[in-house]
Amino acid sequence: MKKRVLTVLMAGAIICSSAAMPVAAAEKDGELQGEIYVFIAASLSNAMEEIQKDFNEIHPDVKILYNADSSGTLQTQIEEGGRCDVFFSAAEKQMNALVEEKLVKEDSVVDLLENKVVLIKPTGEETKVTGFENITEAKNLALAGESVPVGQYAREIFKNLDILDQVEKMEINEGKNVTEVLASVSEGSNEIGVVYATDAASVADKVEVLAEAPEGSLETPVLYPAGLVEDKEASEEETKTAEAFLEYLQSEEALKVFEEYGFAAYTEVK
Repeated sequence: MKKRVLTVLMAGAIICSSAAMPVAAAEKDGELQGEIYVFIAASLSNAMEEIQKDFNEIHPDVKILYNADSSGTLQTQIEEGGRCDVFFSAAEKQMNALVEEKLVKEDSVVDLLENKVVLIKPTGEETKVTGFENITEAKNLALAGESVPVGQYAREIFKNLDILDQVEKMEINEGKNVTEVLASVSEGSNEIGVVYATDAASVADKVEVLAEAPEGSLETPVLYPAGLVEDKEASEEETKTAEAFLEYLQSEEALKVFEEYGFAAYTEVK
């Protein structure tokens, strides 16, 4: 159902790749303009701010309006009619649901990035916890809600480690998105928390990574798909601009930015 992004490093002065085409294609078609509404998973916020600046250097007349939150919340907003042109999710579940509801254009969806789920603690603070396996030794836990992708991934890890029932008996500070969970741990409100590796890296001076999700504890990679939303309010020019922006997200330039923030470009395993 989905296209895949395949990243290929090519040596030499001449690089012929589809990743380089979007920018050139957009420039050839003329200057883009208008407003586009882009819903992004909270964990993408820092990288997307930089990408917005880079895109606007090429297309200064485009205004990109971001809405950053948990993918589950964004899905609900789209279902309720919130104006959106591009949806960039932190999991396939929410994207697939919107495709099934005909709210996202199926042929536009691309699995773009991959992330990791990690267990963190405040820098300098003590904990008996050494990994996901003995997480219940903590006094409390910051954890995203069940509608939030990172919260869903965490519960899948707990279930596959056969500790979900014990974890649910813990004192849990439930965050509405990964940003809230990260803040709870970095500010010292919670002994440990579960976030993405990229979030932990964004405040490396405030949190320490105790462990990554154990091998085999997640049945699927932590994928970030992006796709075009059926925006009936968008003009023809704005629809064209949204398409160009989605293409730009797949470009070599954009993927380099994502990698700088700790994401990995997703490559389909054959």
